Amino acid sequence: MKEVLEIMIKNLVEKPEAVSIEEVQNEKETVLKVTLDSKDMGRVIGKQGRMAKSIRTVVKAVATKQNQKVVVEFVD
Repeated sequence: MKEVLEIMIKNLVEKPEAVSIEEVQNEKETVLKVTLDSKDMGRVIGKQGRMAKSIRTVVKAVATKQNQKVVVEFVD
């Protein structure tokens, strides 16, 4: 799951080396916390959050196939 998200985000940003994804497990779900360069944050979130919503939809679809629940958070 983390790998899929990492590939998508690194292809969107100008500084792919600044992308880091932390995976946190709790009893109900897996939380993927995405940290990236502040200049790339707007590019990943997109206008009115459309790009972020699309990223979350793709990750959720992959997670559903694997019978998991995953939440994607973008951290400043």
